Amino acid sequence: MERLKIILSFLLLFYPSIVLAYSSRIIVGGENIGINIHSKGVLVVGFYKVNGKDVATEPAIQIGDYITKVGNVEINSINELTNEIERQIKDSKIELTFTRDGKEYQSNMSLIEQDHIFKTGLYVKDSITGIGTLTYIDPESKIFGALGHEIIEANSNKRIEVKTGTIFNSTITGIHKSSDGTPGEKKANFKPNVVYGTINKNTEYGLFGTYNATLDASSTYEVATKEEVKVGDATIRTVLNGEEVKEYSIYINKINEYNKIKNLSFEITDSELLDKAGGIVQGMSGSPIIQNGKIIGAVTHVIVDNVKTGYGIFITTMLEEGEQ
Repeated sequence: MERLKIILSFLLLFYPSIVLAYSSRIIVGGENIGINIHSKGVLVVGFYKVNGKDVATEPAIQIGDYITKVGNVEINSINELTNEIERQIKDSKIELTFTRDGKEYQSNMSLIEQDHIFKTGLYVKDSITGIGTLTYIDPESKIFGALGHEIIEANSNKRIEVKTGTIFNSTITGIHKSSDGTPGEKKANFKPNVVYGTINKNTEYGLFGTYNATLDASSTYEVATKEEVKVGDATIRTVLNGEEVKEYSIYINKINEYNKIKNLSFEITDSELLDKAGGIVQGMSGSPIIQNGKIIGAVTHVIVDNVKTGYGIFITTMLEEGEQ
């Protein structure tokens, strides 16, 4: 019995403790941001026929695939893709390497010449630009989080894999109001030369990267644990005009700690926000949610059939993802 006690004491003594890497107090966002991401490889977003024929051959390239090489040469842009095809094409054929769901494939394509130009029959994209809301900045690590959900390319319905990216200044010029069945959107002017930070990853929990601009850490909010989040009144921070961040009232009516990103179900109760925006609009994703003086989460989704309602993600989930 005594020996058992000694062994148990030893195990307890050396059991690793869980240490949170993120700060207990963070700079809370709400600012509107422009977003630009350049992808790893060139994303296939559609097809067109050349002289009535499909160009791609077995194994067929699909929408959502990333072309990463022409022959043995890596490519990351449409210009690099077209230049290497022109340089390497032989007997109307070209070898492409592409990735799908993390696996690598090769395809020998027989290109078709039309008007003295060899055509692939592929619509492709190498970057994406949009707007969203900055959620937080960790004043110690300079890591930022935004959106609270992944960025999906609309045609392929695939997540954009980040090679490089930036967040930058944008100014809200107007709001296309939401109505039930039709979510609205923020309208914005971009200032891409006023860069705030670099994007490192695009995950199901949001955009994350390093904030490079000057920080104002004079006012920070304590991070709430999941257990501290309660059904009841709260606010969101977002921009509806220019660059002015304001708080608007919401009511959290349900908490689901087991869903990955739809942890908070809420309803907009603020008359000013409802009057100006009709409810939740595109571009609000990432708007911080504040309750009892602490940051508890971020807006992620609008419920299309009832645009006054939406979902939010726990802030601790975003912070943990940002640190990885």
